Amino acid sequence: MIRIAIVDDHAMVRAGLRQFFADQMDFSVVAEAANGREALDIARKGEIDVIVMDISMPDQSGVDALVAIRARAPDLPVLILSGFPEEHYATTLLRQGASGYLNKDCDPEEIVKAIRTVCRGRKYITAGVAERLAEGLSGGGDMPLHEHLSERELQVFLRLAKGETIGHMAVSMSLSVKTVSTYRTRVMEKMKLESNSDLTYYALKNGLIQ
Repeated sequence: MIRIAIVDDHAMVRAGLRQFFADQMDFSVVAEAANGREALDIARKGEIDVIVMDISMPDQSGVDALVAIRARAPDLPVLILSGFPEEHYATTLLRQGASGYLNKDCDPEEIVKAIRTVCRGRKYITAGVAERLAEGLSGGGDMPLHEHLSERELQVFLRLAKGETIGHMAVSMSLSVKTVSTYRTRVMEKMKLESNSDLTYYALKNGLIQ
């Protein structure tokens, strides 16, 4: 039996997934969460086999949660199920530890296939994502600038783009103000941007925030 935790801030989405998974003989939904902090609490307990998680959530986003879960439970598969198209986040999050990435518009049977795949210790990668990963390995090609960011840099970038202050980030990420400022500088350099408003515009234009 595959023990599943569903993490999504929309109760209707969780209910729909729970009902669909109930039809699978080898699936058991044993936990639910509405944000990244609750997801981390579930991961700490260690009584699940896979987390199915959105990335756009209040309190602590799925991107932040993925980093935290990887640090505390590196062998726990995390399948990202997002409303954002694959081209926006998939390759970045796979490089940073996600076990797979699916858009919420995918065929429900693909979610089932992905869960069974990641629970066997393998990555679940769609054909489109595989092509983008191959392009990156062959020299970067036309990879979006945000795909060159590290885990922490991506976290800082998305928080800045949403208008969060460096001081608030330092507290919530348990980092010093100086460290967060350093990450901000690196983000600006890598993305060739000059201000927080530039970051917000880039994130909105590329569908990274709503």
